[in-house]
Amino acid sequence: MDYSENKPIWPGSSSFSVGNTPFGFFDSDIVFQEHADKFAKYAAQHVGYPVMDVELQDINFYTAFEAAILEYSNQVNQVNIVNNLVNTIGIQTGSSFMNDSGFTGAVVGNSFGYITKLSKAYGTEAESGGYTKWYSASIDVTPGKQTYSLKEAAESALGTTLSTSNGIEVRKVIHNAPPALIRYFDPFVGTGLGSQQLLDAFDFGGFSPSVNFMMMPLHADLLRIQTIEFNDRIRKSHYTFDIHGDDIRLYPVPTQSGSNLEPFFKTVWFEFILEEDKANDAVLFGNTALTTGAISDASNIPYTYQQYNTINDMGRAWIIRYGSAIAKEMLGYIRSKYSSVPIPNGEVTLNGTDLVSQGQSEKEALITQLREFLEKMTKEQMLTRQNTEATQINEMMAKIPLRLYVG
Repeated sequence: MDYSENKPIWPGSSSFSVGNTPFGFFDSDIVFQEHADKFAKYAAQHVGYPVMDVELQDINFYTAFEAAILEYSNQVNQVNIVNNLVNTIGIQTGSSFMNDSGFTGAVVGNSFGYITKLSKAYGTEAESGGYTKWYSASIDVTPGKQTYSLKEAAESALGTTLSTSNGIEVRKVIHNAPPALIRYFDPFVGTGLGSQQLLDAFDFGGFSPSVNFMMMPLHADLLRIQTIEFNDRIRKSHYTFDIHGDDIRLYPVPTQSGSNLEPFFKTVWFEFILEEDKANDAVLFGNTALTTGAISDASNIPYTYQQYNTINDMGRAWIIRYGSAIAKEMLGYIRSKYSSVPIPNGEVTLNGTDLVSQGQSEKEALITQLREFLEKMTKEQMLTRQNTEATQINEMMAKIPLRLYVG
């Protein structure tokens, strides 16, 4: 194609062919091919042709036309991305998704897939679900030894050695005080509760254990249980633990064999997760999104340029106006190369600066107009309007007199 400076300026007509636009996104579109020459004629006449010569060639008009469609598609797709990203994030796209039309021109339904996956990630922290697998391990407690290695116990349970980058996160330690109820005699036996003398007074003392016929109030058992628990918590070193790094310190200090506390310290179980599993699940949401390709953000959600033949008349009108503004700005830059042209006995002043300013102002106004219109089409705005409409309908319906039924 000849782009030399000797090629004539706009002659008043053109003939579009595939390859005349820089990117060629719409060159195969039959409607685009038909409208390209019509747009060139419109834009040229819009800046003064045939009264004034227009220092543009047909390819300049085709470029402006293509650029206007690209801008329109960009603005529309931005709103579509805002509307549909939360419903599509995490969807595996594959290698050919963007080569096709993707979501362009398609209705994307609501989905709670991402919300569900996100809630499972929170579930891991809240210990109410999630993807991360839990493991359990035990510590064999030695009388007199208070500090033990959690990592060694975890490695023994897993049968492998944990690397320094893959530590464990302890989620639960089963090291609680024994139930207070078993810390005193069977409540159905009178002994140990200070009631044996009362039983003897009624000649019930000779009965076998666990056949006590004396009724006691429920709060008596509760008070005794509370007394035992308060005694352990305040007067003794209560059942608890500290975790520092990979070590756990048990309280109270495990006692020697034969003590009445020894059975409760023989083995201490704990549950844990692997930090590496948690990190991977947080990134991948429990699937292989990163390795197979999936929608992660606005940059790779599969929206392609709108095809010109699918754009309605409202959109085409915007494109024609925006393309004309681009052509006007383009012509202004050309004429701004020389502020004036000498002629016999004088000079002609060119309006390049004015054309550039007018073209930029028109483009900004058109972008603002389109953005304001598209923002009204977001799901949030549509739901707001529907709610307002429903409220207004209810108010109008409330003013309709009710008919009285006469039987």
